[in-house]
Amino acid sequence: MMSKLLQSVALAASMMVAASAVQAQELKIGYVNSERVLREANLAKAAQIKLETEFGKREKDLRDLETKLRGAAEKLEKDAPTLSEAERGRRQRDVVEQDRDLQRKKREWQEDLTQRKNEELSAVVEKANRVIKQIFDAEKYDLILQDAIHFSPRVDITKKVIDTLNAQK
Repeated sequence: MMSKLLQSVALAASMMVAASAVQAQELKIGYVNSERVLREANLAKAAQIKLETEFGKREKDLRDLETKLRGAAEKLEKDAPTLSEAERGRRQRDVVEQDRDLQRKKREWQEDLTQRKNEELSAVVEKANRVIKQIFDAEKYDLILQDAIHFSPRVDITKKVIDTLNAQK
């Protein structure tokens, strides 16, 4: 009887040791929401303000040109019945040319904006990745994921990344 009790205690003890060994080998996983970092970090907000400042005047100029063109097209439509054929054709060509010029300027503005946005965001992403690496090393993570489909709030370290980025100068 005593040997069966001793065997049970020994089995229970060995199971506890095995369970603690498994626990010790658990992975430490973190998750970072990249989109949220690019939306909420002060560095990203500063980059957005910089872009708005840099491209705001051109955007306003394009809107003004568009308004002017719309006005010219409406005036042509209103005046068309009273204009000579030659004058109507000249003004139509002028409106078409102005529209073509506006569309070209819009494309150039959009291309320039996209290029600058990519440059600014890549700098933010680079700094965020350095912060993630620092957290990875300092807190002994086994794995940090970005852009996961499902994750537990328990492994979400996005706020920590944003706070660390915001604390840097």
